[in-house]
Amino acid sequence: MQLVTEDNVTELAEARWGTARDPRTAEVLTALVRHLHAFAREVRLTEAEWMAAVQWLTRTGQISDEKREEFILASDVLGLSMLVVQMNHRFDQAATPATVLGPFHIDGSPELEYGADMSDGLPGTPLYVHGTIRDLDGKLVGGAVLDVWQADTDGAYEAQLDVDEARLRAKYTSREDGTYCVRTVAPLGYGIPLDGPVGELIGRTDISPNRPAHVHFLINVPGYEPLITHLFREGAPYLDSDVVFGTKQELVVAFTEHEPGPTPEGGESAVPFLTAEYDFVLQPKA
Repeated sequence: MQLVTEDNVTELAEARWGTARDPRTAEVLTALVRHLHAFAREVRLTEAEWMAAVQWLTRTGQISDEKREEFILASDVLGLSMLVVQMNHRFDQAATPATVLGPFHIDGSPELEYGADMSDGLPGTPLYVHGTIRDLDGKLVGGAVLDVWQADTDGAYEAQLDVDEARLRAKYTSREDGTYCVRTVAPLGYGIPLDGPVGELIGRTDISPNRPAHVHFLINVPGYEPLITHLFREGAPYLDSDVVFGTKQELVVAFTEHEPGPTPEGGESAVPFLTAEYDFVLQPKA
């Protein structure tokens, strides 16, 4: 009979989980066991602390649903999401860098034409985000689908609101010459939800819960790596302390102010508006 001790339990648990029939599963689970046990030993984890952690995980699952992804939020604020992004998207330095997806993306956004307004009458300063999609060689890419979403002027996403229609999200397609134009309203920075288990942890620290003003993009084109990224407003608060570690200098863009007049999609604005010009550079698939 094998007696379990503090000294041999890790080795025994690794051996058991190493029996996983898929080699990669065995590799991941044995490493997980090894590092979890090392963590518990390093901090001398108490039974009360472990039970508190289990209860925290339980509450995180209970508050999550099809709109609220508390586990993704937890991964984001711990920096794990950005670490995984960095390891899995080692793009060329000339390519647009990737960032986190975040917990508020919703599939199935409506398709809009070039320059159409995804804000659909919501309050805020009109913002036109426009530019080109191209590859590393400078070739312009038509037919690129840009899945775009953002928070409103109160810092809330559709996923946080009791609404049953698409709100500040849409899909645009770049034209044959690679150009795109998104019409929306200027986003504001916001604080992540603090009414759940993640907020409970944040509240025990001096961590700022805020994100700088940004617009999300998910760009898909056959033959290129999918790009999940943000565009951040230049000069926005919290650029240096983004709670999810998503800010990159290459993604900080000037929001230029304009008086009423011609707009980038060829129309006219009767009120002052903003423009942000950005050229997305895609990484070809290996």
